[in-house]
Amino acid sequence: MKRLKLVMILLGLATVTANAQFTKAELQVSGLNCALCAKTTENSLRALPFIQDVKPDLMHNIYVITFKSDKPVNFDQISNIVHEENFFISFLKATFNFDNVKVTNNYFSSHGANYKLVNADKPLSGEVAFILVDKGFAPRSVTKKYSGLTVNDDPAKTGRIYHVAI
Repeated sequence: MKRLKLVMILLGLATVTANAQFTKAELQVSGLNCALCAKTTENSLRALPFIQDVKPDLMHNIYVITFKSDKPVNFDQISNIVHEENFFISFLKATFNFDNVKVTNNYFSSHGANYKLVNADKPLSGEVAFILVDKGFAPRSVTKKYSGLTVNDDPAKTGRIYHVAI
């Protein structure tokens, strides 16, 4: 009986961890001029260990990315791939499951990275889509719009801090 309780507790903890993560993203890339460029970028994205699938929409230069549930997502690697191919990110809209995630002072964490909500005004639960507003993830006009909200980061936060807007 004690073993059964222990197994159920461990399964419950695993479920909490599995819920707290990124599920998908939409990545719009500017500068794609041909199908070969788009295919090369798609293949480079597919090679990342945390990406499960990439579906390109070449009419809008958007890649719909599905993330693996058991791997931490690294948005800097996505940005680096796009920039190494000599293209630019027009926007990166990610979907995060906020079930069982604590948001404190507009910060939340996932797999060692910190995320600051620059315009949060309501409690978050379930899947919520937001855009990354840091340089390299959005056009200059967007990063400039939120620049005043990204300078006063919590000094107690260690590691990478991404700034996101809902």
